[in-house]
Amino acid sequence: MTSRPARRATRAITALAGFTVAALAFAGCASGSGSSPSSAPSDGDSAGYGDLSVQLSWIKNEEFSGEFFADSEGYYTEAGFDSVTLTPGPSTGAAELISGSADVALSDAVSIGSVVASEGAPLKIIGTTFQKNPFTVLSLKGGGDIATPEDLIGKKIGVQDSNTALFKALLAANDIDESELTIVPVQYDPAPLINGEVDGFIAYLTNEAITVAASGVETTNLPFADNGLPFVAETVTVTDDAIANDREKLKAFLVAEIKGWTDAVGDPEAGAKLAYENYGKDLDLNPENSIAGAKAQAELLVVSDETVENGLFTISEDLQASTIKSLAGAGITLEASDLFDLSLLEEVYEENPDLVAYAG
Repeated sequence: MTSRPARRATRAITALAGFTVAALAFAGCASGSGSSPSSAPSDGDSAGYGDLSVQLSWIKNEEFSGEFFADSEGYYTEAGFDSVTLTPGPSTGAAELISGSADVALSDAVSIGSVVASEGAPLKIIGTTFQKNPFTVLSLKGGGDIATPEDLIGKKIGVQDSNTALFKALLAANDIDESELTIVPVQYDPAPLINGEVDGFIAYLTNEAITVAASGVETTNLPFADNGLPFVAETVTVTDDAIANDREKLKAFLVAEIKGWTDAVGDPEAGAKLAYENYGKDLDLNPENSIAGAKAQAELLVVSDETVENGLFTISEDLQASTIKSLAGAGITLEASDLFDLSLLEEVYEENPDLVAYAG
């Protein structure tokens, strides 16, 4: 593929500017309503870390089954927290972290890398739930049938506000200019795709892609991870200040998260049930789709050869490098040390070696 540096630079600036506006907007987007503080009683032996606020990237569906296990099984309480509040998105979490309204955000490397590069935001990724990001351009086989990046040209693509920077990064990584297609603002319901209003729709392989296919419509996916953007997602992101001043608190959170996601990987169906019967009960989630999504993420996204060897949430040096390369392809220039700090996770596993063996 021929590189066109000047065009890439222009698109990168546009993408970064778009993200900055979006990050500020999301501060008001995330609502505390429907949040679920950990309800298990304190055992009196906790380290006394008080309360913790976690900004989720999405609604309370099976995507956060590990967090639901950590809460419902009392792992957060065992780790020393009085309560852990899970605030639903959609949100990239950057604005909430910067404003101090969230202590931890589950986000993705492109969204966090964008604001770090463009604004010098003091944020770091300290672990990741998904070893492989689940973003895709979803299309109908009998419609847009977008199977390659070149198929995007001339098409109308439905893009949500929170995914604008990500989609522009995909275009930049594949040397496609925005003028070569039409970006249509949409919400998260894939109805515009099904109705033919757009040719493609930004979705999750473990969410909307499953939902649409389950309706009996044949679909085509263009996964970001296989088309120039193999970045990590559902990243555990915090501020530099928290790393410096609340290190043990963050490590305690990681311990609880590892325990929760060990349960979610071991029994994805039970994790999905926590979503549709409890934490996301008011969302009227489809049980079959939730179970399918939970199984897909447990098998395809959360685990890898690296996690089998070194534990969940691990981001190997190779994965860090491929993520940084993905960002560079989108015009976002960072060093791995600008975006990642895996020292806390390393300490967690040194102090709790039994946690590595999540697979039993």
